[in-house]
Amino acid sequence: MATGGKDRQSRERARAYQARQELHRLQVRRRVRDNVVGLGVGLVVIAGAIGLQTAYFVAGPGAPTPAPSSTDSPSPAATDSPSPAATDSGEPDPAVSPTP
Repeated sequence: MATGGKDRQSRERARAYQARQELHRLQVRRRVRDNVVGLGVGLVVIAGAIGLQTAYFVAGPGAPTPAPSSTDSPSPAATDSPSPAATDSGEPDPAVSPTP
């Protein structure tokens, strides 16, 4: 009848071993779940930061102010046919014919 103590000890050890295995499985599952949740939250934060910066620099106060565009309209001094007085030498331009 001395084997009754050994049976009880082996059952107790087997039960403790199974409990440790189950605890280990649960911890692994929790770590995986925590990693997935952390990755998801990190991606949301990064996407939010990119979206906010884009909105700030495109439509918000960080947007560049529009510069006035220059028009290519001719000024009164610049004409297609220069007048004889506009030449540097003081002589009339031979390419321009006088009007009768």
